[in-house]
Amino acid sequence: MRSDATELGDARRRVESLIRELPGGSGDRCFDQPWELRAFAIAVAAYHSGQYEWSEFQLSLIESIKDWEQSGGQEPWSYYEHWLEALETVLAGNGALSDAALDERTKAVLATPKNQNHHQAHREPVAIDPAR
Repeated sequence: MRSDATELGDARRRVESLIRELPGGSGDRCFDQPWELRAFAIAVAAYHSGQYEWSEFQLSLIESIKDWEQSGGQEPWSYYEHWLEALETVLAGNGALSDAALDERTKAVLATPKNQNHHQAHREPVAIDPAR
């Protein structure tokens, strides 16, 4: 098995474990929309890769929710909208979303040969976790 597939599987298991620990995590309604799960997973992955400190994210999330409350709740409530806003704020504050960082990442992606990853059929066996 390829090491990147193993790392991906490990990351997926860590996120699934965190989800099970959330209030309501054992049920089907942790996330109302698929993007909410993606936002959660991106935040966890960015934290694990050292992009920010968790306490920094927590403070940003608290600030986002406070701002919503002080606005009188003009926008509909969405916990993961605030989660995403907090993540964007923290990553932007650390320079991860700067124009230079995004330009550098864009150049790296564009320089990657077309068939390096998913643009080519892979003949290796694929492990699939059973549905829960």
